Amino acid sequence: MKKMAGDINLKYLQGYSEQLQNQVRQLIIEERIGRYLKQRYGQQHNIQSDKALYKYINELKQNHLRNAPQIDKVLFDNRLDLTHRALGLHTAVSRVQGGKLKAKKEIRIASLFKSAAPEFLEMIVVHELAHLKEAEHNKAFYKLCEYMLPGYHQLEFDLRIYLTWRELES
Repeated sequence: MKKMAGDINLKYLQGYSEQLQNQVRQLIIEERIGRYLKQRYGQQHNIQSDKALYKYINELKQNHLRNAPQIDKVLFDNRLDLTHRALGLHTAVSRVQGGKLKAKKEIRIASLFKSAAPEFLEMIVVHELAHLKEAEHNKAFYKLCEYMLPGYHQLEFDLRIYLTWRELES
């Protein structure tokens, strides 16, 4: 049964213009959204372990943010999911060791990205790395994301389409 435009919830695209939302609705109605995503992002990356993810993230950090704090822990986290609206998470865990306060930086990436396109994994990683320099989602934050990954905004939009498609398929 085909969906009607009014029946399609685009919760991941709420911040975008009505015109863009209508274009996505049309892809869904015409059942072309999966083909669109496969055509643009048909490959799956090969980073499957926390160790490989740690290496990947540190290489990106080294290329773009050499002076940023060291990342102590990186992992795919199966507790991060769309219900919590978190695809990635950066934290600074502070502990007292001896008489000193130690802060450890962690990056967690939602496990759904184990089977995603390499472009989507890179976009999420860049997003979390940018938080090492910019805490808020402000103009400087997005400028840094675009610097580290040209085309970041398009990838973020397409990732939101991908999340919508995943939800429709389930």
